[in-house]
Amino acid sequence: MREEKDFLGTMQVPKEALYGIHALRAKKNFPDTTGFSVEWYKAMGIVKHACYLTYLDFKKAILKKNLKEEGPIHLIEDHILDALLAVSLEVADGKWFDQFIVPAISGGAGTSINMNVNEIIANAALLKIGLQQGDYDTIDPVEQANVFQSTNDVVPTALRVAVIRLLVQLETSINTLRQEVEHCETRYRNTLRIGYTQMQEAVPSTWGRLFSNYSDALSRDWWRVSKCFERIKVVNLGGGAIGTGIGIPRFHIMEVVSKLQRLTGLPLTRGENLSDATSNLDPLVEVHAILKSNAVNLEKMVNDLRLLAADVSANHGIRIPQVQVGSSIMPGKVNPVIPEYVISCAHKIYANDQLITSLCAQGCLDLNAYLPVIGHALVESLKLLNGMNITLCDNLLKGIVINEEQSVAMLYRSPSITTALNPYIGYHRASEISILMRKENVDVFEANNRLQMIDDQYLREILSPQKLTQLGYSIFDLNQ
Repeated sequence: MREEKDFLGTMQVPKEALYGIHALRAKKNFPDTTGFSVEWYKAMGIVKHACYLTYLDFKKAILKKNLKEEGPIHLIEDHILDALLAVSLEVADGKWFDQFIVPAISGGAGTSINMNVNEIIANAALLKIGLQQGDYDTIDPVEQANVFQSTNDVVPTALRVAVIRLLVQLETSINTLRQEVEHCETRYRNTLRIGYTQMQEAVPSTWGRLFSNYSDALSRDWWRVSKCFERIKVVNLGGGAIGTGIGIPRFHIMEVVSKLQRLTGLPLTRGENLSDATSNLDPLVEVHAILKSNAVNLEKMVNDLRLLAADVSANHGIRIPQVQVGSSIMPGKVNPVIPEYVISCAHKIYANDQLITSLCAQGCLDLNAYLPVIGHALVESLKLLNGMNITLCDNLLKGIVINEEQSVAMLYRSPSITTALNPYIGYHRASEISILMRKENVDVFEANNRLQMIDDQYLREILSPQKLTQLGYSIFDLNQ
């Protein structure tokens, strides 16, 4: 064990640990077992790297102007700065994540997150220069690893980096799912089916039209996600504790975001009002609300498909893939687990939306103390959405089967088909056919044959897939 101290006292830290007293206090104070997201951790590494690179440029500027001896500026030595730069890149790659012990839900506005990363960077850097963990006289988690930084600008900036990276993934997964839905739309464009309103048979439609509904909804989701980048790109890095930049060189404030932008290749920009960007988290509320729309559309889609393929209703001619055994006691039972998974995730996202909304409103004066749980919920929702789109594409849409003959036969046996006859024989005469179909359980052609309401050949023309799938009717369609 090694002993570390802060102004509250001392604690024993495992000798080989890269974390220190600050992370250990947090672990003891916040007994949450939810793991911190590796995406946010990696983003912390790249943000720290941008800060160290900016410090390096700042140091060069000072030395160039021979200002070193003109004030109380104690510049970090080159070999230490090199070690900090190297380790921050390792953190950005996910290395040492096992040494990050602060849970996802913590108090303190993210101070524990920042200090755990600072301790990892400081101790790993010490090892790189041949010293031992805890030798903070040489590399200190605050003095060196946190140079020109504050929890309140580094942690939320890293969150935005993590979110934008996940948004890029989500754009791809939504678009991939949309393409698979479009494939189904094209394949079944003219395959007739019964349309439903209020879970009752309504009017004729096609499977292609049903899939087109999902395709257009996903297109809107993709468009909405593309707009999230604009909402989330503004960062407060360089603003310090509350966005005033106190204690931070103007050089750093002006340069660090540009450095981070070049490092990440992401469309990041420094907030014009850094105190606003520090105290107000409404962009996170807006982004999550946009993301929630994708969850709503996915839930609607899988609910429809699950219902149409369910044993509890008539066989509608659709079969969803069988992906795993459904029961430990009922032989041969298979459940719609992909729709159930998607629905479960969607409701977790709705819960996250409420959490983010209410806690962003809890921001007090110059800072929001609840950033850790807000950020965790946002990252979690993005990861859930990405997984939902992927599994829906790979494990449901790609294996879906439509029995075209059965679907068409069901439509012609459904009394709802008589709606198509209204322009030709009127509502009341069409109702007679509908009533007979329901009473005798016969299809529309047999019912008409018995009632002789309309010529059989003309009836078959009216009820052809081409006529039933066209948008409305023309007066020329009424010429018998």
